[in-house]
Amino acid sequence: MQKNKKMQITSATFVISNTNYKKCPESDLMEFAFIGRSNVGKSSLINMLVNHKDLAKTSSKPGKTLLINHFLINEKFHIVDLPGYGYARASKTQRENLRKINEGYILFRPQLTNLFVLIDSRLEPQQIDLEFMEWLGENSVPFSIVFTKGDKQSSQKLTDNVEKYKTKLLETWETLPPIFITSSEKRLGKEEILNYIGQIVES
Repeated sequence: MQKNKKMQITSATFVISNTNYKKCPESDLMEFAFIGRSNVGKSSLINMLVNHKDLAKTSSKPGKTLLINHFLINEKFHIVDLPGYGYARASKTQRENLRKINEGYILFRPQLTNLFVLIDSRLEPQQIDLEFMEWLGENSVPFSIVFTKGDKQSSQKLTDNVEKYKTKLLETWETLPPIFITSSEKRLGKEEILNYIGQIVES
């Protein structure tokens, strides 16, 4: 794909929800999955990216996404909405079930092309996020970092928090994965993420 060619979303449809990667669609299409701590703004970000107000179900209550949700985009690739992690009010059994759902998909779904790890840009580096990304690295899972809610603090605070994450990651990483800064309300980062996906799909 030419660098100046922008990815345009022409269609976005819900395909299926599952609790097990083995039941996911039989397809050769690339899959771009989104994951993050509960209440990080994952569903809102997906809806913003695909120009659909309620394709991914949003809720003010954390822990809403409990399934692997597949969406077919432009008839060319899937966006996958994975359950959030780190929801403290979930039972131990539920947290373990969600961990198994996510790990099964991430480790054993060959169609997974890139995992977008969502981070709340308002917060200092969180141990649960750092440990999750470390686990991805140990298992050679290709991923990118997406800072959400970039409009919820000053630009200086946003820059400071992102730099703190970079510094923390570089303590154990030689190079950083791709990093995107987003705001679902302001549509910030939409073009960058879509073009990144487009370059992979069309390559």
